[in-house]
Amino acid sequence: MKNLMAKNIFVKFLKSADIQINGERPWDIVINNPNVFKRIAYGGSLSIGESYVDKWWDCENLDQLFERIFKNNLNAKLKNRIPIWSSLVMSKKTTLMSKKKSYLLAKSHYDLGNKLFFAMLDKRLNYSCGYWKYARTLDDAQEHKLDLICRKLNLKPEMNVLDIGCGWGSFAKFAAEKYNVNVLGVTVSKEQQAFAKDSCKDLKVKIELKDYRDIKNKFDRVVSIGMFEHVGLKNYRGFMEIVNNCLEDDGIFLLHTIGRNISSQNVDAWIEKYIFPNSMLPSPIHITSACEKLFVIEDWHNFGQYYDNTLMAWYENFLNSWEILKDDYDETFFRIWKYYLLSCAGCFRARINQLWQIVFSKHGIKWGYNSVR
Repeated sequence: MKNLMAKNIFVKFLKSADIQINGERPWDIVINNPNVFKRIAYGGSLSIGESYVDKWWDCENLDQLFERIFKNNLNAKLKNRIPIWSSLVMSKKTTLMSKKKSYLLAKSHYDLGNKLFFAMLDKRLNYSCGYWKYARTLDDAQEHKLDLICRKLNLKPEMNVLDIGCGWGSFAKFAAEKYNVNVLGVTVSKEQQAFAKDSCKDLKVKIELKDYRDIKNKFDRVVSIGMFEHVGLKNYRGFMEIVNNCLEDDGIFLLHTIGRNISSQNVDAWIEKYIFPNSMLPSPIHITSACEKLFVIEDWHNFGQYYDNTLMAWYENFLNSWEILKDDYDETFFRIWKYYLLSCAGCFRARINQLWQIVFSKHGIKWGYNSVR
C-alpha cells in the first residue's frame, strides 16, 4: 500500500473521531515522519506503538486521543478498509500459560525494579485499580479498595487467607493489620517476594515464591487481585479447580480482575510485546464457564471507570518522578511507559475494558450474600 493512499484512509477515519493530523488540540496527532501511515497500515497496533516510541508521531494528550479512537471503534473500521490490518492489529493467544512462562512474565515486567514501582504507585504499592467512590487521592482510593475487599470477604480474626498473586504484599499486610487474620501470599516475582517478606515480617503473614498451581493447603478465604489476567484461557478452569480445592466448604473467594466486553483469544500486539507478554483478558462467559459446577457467583461488581483515575494518577507519579528515574531508564523506556499508561487510561475511559470484583462461594451462602459497596 502506497503511503499517500494509507494517509488518505487514516485522515478519513481519524476525522470521523474528531482527530486531526497536525491539529492544535491536545488530542490531535503531530506527524514527524511522513512514512508513518504506510508503516502503521502494514504493522497494525504494534506499529502504532512502535512508531510513537520512535518519535514518528506525537500527541500532547495520548489518553484523550485513545479515548476517541476506542469510543469511535476505529480499530474495527480500519480492519474493514485495510485487509492486512486485521491480521496484524492483534496477537492471538493459543498457547498455554505454563509455570515457566509465568515466571518469565514476572521477570520481564514485575522485576523491572522496585524503584520504578515505588515512584509510580501508592504508598502501599497496589498495582491494580483503586476504588474512587469516596476517595480523592490515589492513596485513599487504594486503601478503600483493600478495605472493600476485606469487607466483601467478611474477614474475622484468626481466619486463614490465601492471596494468589500477592504483589508487594499490600493486601496481605492490610488484612493482617486491620482484620487480624493469617495470610499466605504467593507470587512468582522475586523482587515482590523480597519486599513483601520484609514489609510483613512482624505480622502473621507468609510470602512464598510459588506458582498458584503448587498450593495445597485449605483456607477460610481466598483472594486474587490483578493476577487472573495472566492465567490464560486454557488455564481458567484449572485455576478455578485449584481455588475450589483450597477453599473450605463455607469459605468465600474474591476475584479482582480486568475484563473485556467481548470474548476473544486476541490481545493487543503492542501490549503483548512490550508490557505484558503471555497475558489476556477474560470475558464474562470465560469466567462463568470456568466456575460452572464449582462455585456460586454471589456478587459481581464492576467499577472499570475507576481504572481511568488510577492510571492517570500512576502517570502523574511517573512523570513527576522521572528526574529520579532517568538514571536507570532511558528515553525509549519513558515513551513506552507513557504510551502504556495513557493508552490504557483512554481505553478504560471509553469503557472498552472493565474491572470486576466477583465474589464466589462453594455451595451458596445460607440466607444469601450481603453485597458490599
